Amino acid sequence: MLLHVTSLSGPHGNGDIGPEARAFIDFLSGAGQRWWQMLPVNPVGLGNSPYSGVSAFAGNPLLISLEDLVQDGLLATSDVAFELDPRRADYEASAAQRTAALRRAFAAHRRQPRRLARRLERFRQEARAWLPDYALYMALRHAMPEQRWPEWPRGLCRREPAELSRARRELEGEIAYHEFEQLLFDEQWQRLRAHGRACGVGLIGDAPIFIAHESADVWSHQELFLLDRKGEPTHVAGVPPDYFSRTGQRWGNPQYDWRTLQKEGFAWWIERFRTLIRRFDVVRLDHFIGFSRAWHVPASEATAENGRWRPAPGRDLFRAVRAALGETPFIAEDLGEVTPAVRALRDEHGMPGMRILQFAFGGDPQAAEFLPRRYVPRTVAYTGTHDNDTFLGWFEESGASGPRSPRQAAKERRAASEYLAGPGARELPVAIHWAALRELYASVAQTVIVPMQDVLGLDNGSRMNTPGSCEGNWEWRVARRALTAALARRLHAFAKVHGRLPAPALGDR
Repeated sequence: MLLHVTSLSGPHGNGDIGPEARAFIDFLSGAGQRWWQMLPVNPVGLGNSPYSGVSAFAGNPLLISLEDLVQDGLLATSDVAFELDPRRADYEASAAQRTAALRRAFAAHRRQPRRLARRLERFRQEARAWLPDYALYMALRHAMPEQRWPEWPRGLCRREPAELSRARRELEGEIAYHEFEQLLFDEQWQRLRAHGRACGVGLIGDAPIFIAHESADVWSHQELFLLDRKGEPTHVAGVPPDYFSRTGQRWGNPQYDWRTLQKEGFAWWIERFRTLIRRFDVVRLDHFIGFSRAWHVPASEATAENGRWRPAPGRDLFRAVRAALGETPFIAEDLGEVTPAVRALRDEHGMPGMRILQFAFGGDPQAAEFLPRRYVPRTVAYTGTHDNDTFLGWFEESGASGPRSPRQAAKERRAASEYLAGPGARELPVAIHWAALRELYASVAQTVIVPMQDVLGLDNGSRMNTPGSCEGNWEWRVARRALTAALARRLHAFAKVHGRLPAPALGDR
């Protein structure tokens, strides 16, 4: 199942990695499901997008369970007595309330520092490749909230050693707070992962290939990105015009300086993957084609139309990663303009690719490859992803808005109905979302992952993200009452009929 952590239920403004996350794992286990896939769990940046985080390594403090901190004795029950709207994620209100509670937990820790001293020191050692720069970056942002890092005083912007040392002394308390937050996230996360292993449910993470400019990573490793002397990007990432946008998608992330990364033995990427593998059982590599070639857009361009493809050394990168970390459990998000070089890179490292059922019925030249009868075993099949409409929303959408014309929408609806119901059938024998699930479960794909909205048969009011839009994204939440025993039994029956019941628990292997 695909469900982001923030989409879980709970009283505190967004889902987190506490009791509701463990309850969701229990639901998946009872439903005969093997995997929980989520979106990136890093601290969010612009627009609350998990794909625009302020760190590629740190965990999102908004995902720390306040209820678990009460159980751990760091907060009182009164500290977590607030309740926010459970229907949508309210990041602004959640951040205000959760941060206030975390500050109180930090104050309690400072009154008894010995209680966590050994655990904190051990965590600092484990995270030494990224934690010092991240904590300093967040402390500086807190001290200069109105300024982007290229606008900081020159010594801090250019990371002059004397200025960094002075800042560490002056901001010692704020730095300690951000280290404390990351310790709490890490310990709660490992608790969640252990619960998953005990229940036979693995965690699948998501790794955006590109990094936000306003991030600890770009500030602390400016030499690894295409920046000018002021620290501003010269070229940014995106994709050319496609299904989602007629003018392409200009993501705005700075492009990598792959020559420098290669000279350094891809050390930054190896550390990033090391952190991800410690956190997840499997990692989905978002925009996998970017490891073969990337769409470079001059930073002065307003859209992504006038970019150009430039090669990336993915083959050397993944060989270096394998040499450092051994076999790596990756899924390649090989969607978009997939070339033979992209397929060769994916296959050389034994990564399964992705197939999206929604894409099987349109006019895209690759549409036939998304039909379940064309799948190969080394495939992860989806009804849709976080960027798609829900399956029901896509099926019912008239084409009056969005990327499809009314004629195209009607054509796709007819093609989907015929494929899922059978030639000549006047109507589907079951609801469209269950017909889609049945088709994927019956395919040869080694893994099937379904967004929770499609399991529940929800319309486009429950869509997670609309690419190219800035409003209302990442806010959908599932009501816990929706995860019923009857739903679990039906999913379990699907898994049993199609030979997809899970193997023994991960911890038993």
